Amino acid sequence: QVQLVESGGGLVQAGGSLRLSCAASGRTFSYYDMGWFRQAPGKEREFVASVDWSGGWTNYADSVKGRFTVSRDNARNTVYLQMNSLKPEDTAIYYCAGGSTGTGTVGYGYWGQGTQVTVSS
Repeated sequence: QVQLVESGGGLVQAGGSLRLSCAASGRTFSYYDMGWFRQAPGKEREFVASVDWSGGWTNYADSVKGRFTVSRDNARNTVYLQMNSLKPEDTAIYYCAGGSTGTGTVGYGYWGQGTQVTVSS
């Protein structure tokens, strides 16, 4: 069992940066591939980025490629999402999820409660 808690969201101006953290409980965190998703009001939850259990393989949505970086520290049971050059269209609730590196929500068995990111123009 893994429990996930996101933090680091907030209000930022366009062009700014935020770093989201996802702290996991449970000794088996390092076995899990992890992903980040986001959901804007009135829209479906969409894939943002994923990282494999080792941190050696990552994948990104085209919309964030070159601006966002996903990483993890297994010793700290934490996965990160560094977000640079933020745009108003990045405004959403961001969720971390455990269990897959896929771009769909199926396969992720564990979800955090989400953290709000708001980018003002």
